[in-house]
This record gives sequence, structure tokens and C-alpha cells, in this order.
Amino acid sequence: MAETTPAVEICNLVKDFRTSFRGRPLRAVDGVSIRILPGEVYGLIGPNGSGKSTTMKALLGLLVPTAGQCAIFGKDSLRVDSRDDVGFLPENPYFYKHLSGVETLRFYGKLCGLAGRQLKDRVNELLALVGLEDARDRRLGGYSKGMLQRIGLAQALVQDPRLVILDEPTAGVDPVGSRQIRDLIFKLRERGITVFLCSHLLEQVQEVCDQVGIIFQGRMIREGRLDDLIAIEDQTEIVLRDARPDLVAQISVLVAETPGTTLVRTGKPRTTLERLFLREIREEQR
Repeated sequence: MAETTPAVEICNLVKDFRTSFRGRPLRAVDGVSIRILPGEVYGLIGPNGSGKSTTMKALLGLLVPTAGQCAIFGKDSLRVDSRDDVGFLPENPYFYKHLSGVETLRFYGKLCGLAGRQLKDRVNELLALVGLEDARDRRLGGYSKGMLQRIGLAQALVQDPRLVILDEPTAGVDPVGSRQIRDLIFKLRERGITVFLCSHLLEQVQEVCDQVGIIFQGRMIREGRLDDLIAIEDQTEIVLRDARPDLVAQISVLVAETPGTTLVRTGKPRTTLERLFLREIREEQR
């Protein structure tokens, strides 16, 4: 199979910030590398101040790296046209509260060059996608936090991007709103859209992500496919259907020879992403 150009490629990213006129620079990101293929959902997790948002801003070209490179679909992130295929939802998006949902999406659609019938159809499609058709004419000042996040996700999709970047998409959202946003991420994946998100809600990341990176104090301390990361390496589980108690006791010898028993799955038992995250952070702190 031919090699696919990565949707996101971050190579040895370093970002320093000056803390004072003569102070020592603060290294917010230290040699981070991330590779996301088209259609994948990648979750970047880490404590507050670990470098998640800085990494995303460097990828978007909002910050110039101190060292290293970032590319989107093969284009350097510092090029303006690299953002042509990107939709972005920041952690705390700002909207004009006097505008309605329809007016907000029309505004952003016009900024992206849409007009006429194309703009109208796109606005209607997005309102249906995020489940805000009934609130289309309501002013954003009357939207809940979850509704604001969903209209924010809709505006990030206005230009039909191939990559969507979500910075804490469920911050301050209640469980119902969080589940709705999770379902929207599933819909994006079904459409083949690449999603790069960071979140504090580890259970949500575990539900939607194909790959996960754990960042701590600016460094990537663990990364890989989710199933591999949460596998408990020194244990093996065997799941049987309709197994007799005596068979369980002799499983290593008899399972392959016993009629009427189905070997459902073999492999590594799973921990949770939250336990993995806390373990890696504790080990790094030591």
C-alpha cells in the first residue's frame, strides 16, 4: 500500500518563551514529535501547563517554533495556505452573543468565501449535524455552554476541512453536552475527517481516539495506539463462552480439544486510560 501523506507531522518541536528581560527562557515544549494519518482521531493528554495548547498553536502557525517543524498535509505550518484544510475550535471560543446560530454560521461562511445557495445549504447541513436546528434563530447569548461548543464545532467545519483541531472541546460542558460532542467526533471520523484533540476527560479520549500521546512538562512521555497503551503487558486473558468450571482449571491443556467451547478472544487485559495516565505521570515525577 502506498505511503499516505500524514495529516499532521510534528518533528522534534521545541518552543521557548522568554520569562523576563534577562531571565532564562521557559521551555514549554521539548522535542515533541507527532504523526497523524488521514482519518485518525488523535488525543493529546497531559496536566495543565504541560504544553498541549502550545503544541496545537505551533501546528496552526500561531506560534513560531524555536526549533523543529510542523506540517499539515505536507505543507509547512508557517505557510498561510497550510490552514486551508483545517478547522479549529479553541478551548474558550468567542462569539458575538447578539447573533443567532444561523447568523453566526453565515458570518464565518462568508469569511471562508461561501455565498448564495452554497452558503445556505452549508449552514443548514451544519446545524443538522450538530443538532441545533431548533435553536437556529436563537441568539447565542441564550445558548448553554454545550450549545456554544457545538456551534463552535459547526463554525470549525464551515469550509469542509480535512483536519479538525479541538482544544478541550468539552471544557465546562455537562455530561449530556459532553456525550453530544463525543458523538459528533464519531460522525467526523465516519466522514473520514482527521481529528486532533486535547482533553482532560480521559474517559472521553479513551472512547473516541485511535492514538494517544501523553505529554508532561513539555515532553512526550508515552505515545501509541490506544489498544497497545492500555494493554497490561505482564498479563494475558482468555475469554470463553459456555465454559465448564473444570475446563477453566485445565484451560492451558484442554481448551483446544474441548467441543462446544468457543475461544472468543485472547490477548492482553485492559487497564483504563486514566490509570495509565496517572501511572506515567507518577513515574516521570520520580
